[in-house]
Amino acid sequence: MPRKHAALAVATTENDEVLDVESRLTDDNHQSLKLWLRMLSCTTLIETEIRSRLRLEFGITLPRFDLMAQLDRHPEGLRMGELSKRMMVTSANVTGIVNLLEQEDLVARDAVPGDGRAYSVRLTPAGRRSFKRMAARHEAWIIELMSGLQEDERAALMATLSTLKRGLSAAD
Repeated sequence: MPRKHAALAVATTENDEVLDVESRLTDDNHQSLKLWLRMLSCTTLIETEIRSRLRLEFGITLPRFDLMAQLDRHPEGLRMGELSKRMMVTSANVTGIVNLLEQEDLVARDAVPGDGRAYSVRLTPAGRRSFKRMAARHEAWIIELMSGLQEDERAALMATLSTLKRGLSAAD
């Protein structure tokens, strides 16, 4: 049955055992696998909570919020293909999201001069205002969800994950 834990709904068994990707681990699994699944569990819990809060408070999905965040960083607009790359989703997914946001007058699609097939997407003034409100709440939620860590713990975790990211980037 679900119960509240650190502001997140967590599925548990009758013995209060948390059910998530880590529940498939055994003592024989390598520590690296355990670490990976712990990071994935934390990410999934936070993402699930953010999705729920965006839907309840703003009536928006996380992919729509993410697309608006990309456009907020690029007021001049981004081509559909660039949005697809940045969001790591297919062009069809981006087109569907843009269509919905365009219907709500949150984004505008403009033809790219000299390329009859390409479009650039930008936030409308209403979209920019809407995103600013959502982004402020999103940041507050993240701060709240990370409040279980002390400042020095957050700094240490950031440094450790930065080292991991550099190592992964070097492997590419």
